[in-house]
Amino acid sequence: QVQLVASGGGLVQPGGSLRLSCAASGFTFSSAAMSWYRQAPGKERELVATIPSVGGSANYADSVKGRFTISRDNAKNTVYLQMNSLKPEDTAVYYCHARFLYFDYWGQGTQVTVSR
Repeated sequence: QVQLVASGGGLVQPGGSLRLSCAASGFTFSSAAMSWYRQAPGKERELVATIPSVGGSANYADSVKGRFTISRDNAKNTVYLQMNSLKPEDTAVYYCHARFLYFDYWGQGTQVTVSR
């Protein structure tokens, strides 16, 4: 059974940092492209960052370039999203996503709130 368990969300002040983690199981993690999406209230879900399974470089939404970094640890079956210089507009539920063998898998989401 595929599981993606996201953690690390919370309340942070503007300019602060958070690191999200997503622990994966039930598929060959090292062969999956991993992504983070987010969905703000009243808005559509949007792609934040993607890291390929092997080779290549990560891709980011223009709105987070230079502030967010996606990384993965294949030994731990975990993907991370380091978020720096957070802004109120980064407030959203963040979802971990895996694409493995043309199948899409989603985690449960973790809330990130950027506010004073």
